[in-house]
Amino acid sequence: MQQGELMLNEALMNLLLMAICYLYILVAILVSSKINKFLPISRKTSRKFLHIMIGNLAFIIPFFTFKYYPILVAAPFIPVTFLASPFSPFKNLAKALRGLRDITEGGHPLGLVFYALSYTVLALFFASQPLVVAAGVLPMAYGDSAAARIGERYGRIRYRFFAEKSLEGSIAMFLASFLSFMTSLFFFSSLYSFSVSRGILSAFMVAVVATFVESLSPKGLDNLTVPILSALTFLMIDGGF
Repeated sequence: MQQGELMLNEALMNLLLMAICYLYILVAILVSSKINKFLPISRKTSRKFLHIMIGNLAFIIPFFTFKYYPILVAAPFIPVTFLASPFSPFKNLAKALRGLRDITEGGHPLGLVFYALSYTVLALFFASQPLVVAAGVLPMAYGDSAAARIGERYGRIRYRFFAEKSLEGSIAMFLASFLSFMTSLFFFSSLYSFSVSRGILSAFMVAVVATFVESLSPKGLDNLTVPILSALTFLMIDGGF
């Protein structure tokens, strides 16, 4: 098989994988917008369900062989989520994106835009280091979702910096951030040659920073601050492997 044909096949495989990611995201958005109609959960919980589902895309990045494809997965959702927000200049289009708009409303109106933006920035600079992307995205996806759920149901000890938080929610944020990133270490160690034990300190520090940053971030801005600063923490400690 000639080199040109091999490159074409490789490009087609990347396009197929990107299409699967798009389908996965669209299904996640659809399920998130409807799930509270069938299950006794709050709109906030359905938003966090979407965060988790989108966060799982970090596990797909290693299977792309061209670095720019992960960027193309994330970047289009910056304008899409903005056009679905209350700030959209095209109100009719915002109505057409009602399912996505309903998920956005109730949280920060630009929360999903920030999430898509941080995902895109991480993919832009670190697509060749998928663990760095995981270090940024998973604490936001799992940690923040756990914090919101536990804080909402069991939060008793309250504190406030820029937004009201609970100690119980922050503990859940730390544990979920640590465990989710440790899970990614086990997963990626099956694809790359490194010891999971090497990343334990990094996982601990990523969880600490993610929890601290989330507690200080004004509502909605944690979708930017947590992923970026968590990823930078991993880079500073272990160089992103």
